[in-house]
Amino acid sequence: MNYERIGQLIRQLRTEKGLTQEALAEMLHVSNKTVSKWECGNGCPEISLFPALSAALEVDFSALFTGNLDEKQKNSGNFRHLKFYICPNCGNIITAVVPTGVTCCGKMLQPLIAQKAEGETLQVEWIDNEYYISSQHEMSRDHYITCVGLLSSDQLLLRKLYPEWDVQVRLPRAIGAQLIWHCSQHGLFYQPLPKPIRQPRNR
Repeated sequence: MNYERIGQLIRQLRTEKGLTQEALAEMLHVSNKTVSKWECGNGCPEISLFPALSAALEVDFSALFTGNLDEKQKNSGNFRHLKFYICPNCGNIITAVVPTGVTCCGKMLQPLIAQKAEGETLQVEWIDNEYYISSQHEMSRDHYITCVGLLSSDQLLLRKLYPEWDVQVRLPRAIGAQLIWHCSQHGLFYQPLPKPIRQPRNR
């Protein structure tokens, strides 16, 4: 662990966000002298502080730990990198632009890894300038689609679904978006959207 490199990265990210050492210290419940010590390379945050520090500086946990911010991590604010956390007990949906510590119902949640929908995909039609999304997927209490949404680089449009509902969702067009959906048994999926059909002009 390179204390000097980690300290330089903390200072860089803190100043980019317009935070003083004191403000960052208050967010982490440490003293400003502690933050100063980190930035001078004379010490390093305790491991338990890294999740809160990465959230405060809006950077990937691994970037802080190594002190190395590559181009992909610099773009972590892009919604394409959005992390989804879904509680298996209550169905609560939580999102974050960077990995962070998330708990629900007393359990630590892990970010879901989206898989490309292959065998089963949702049906998507372009109707009245909106996407009409439907599916014959089982919707029982033990096996159902929990949510359907559109994800682009700058926005997330999400609809929550419940057991015994029909999967029939209308969503407005989002430029450059892809369809995302979550199955209570099989996880998070994504699939490309068909291109909207141009409406004929009235003459």
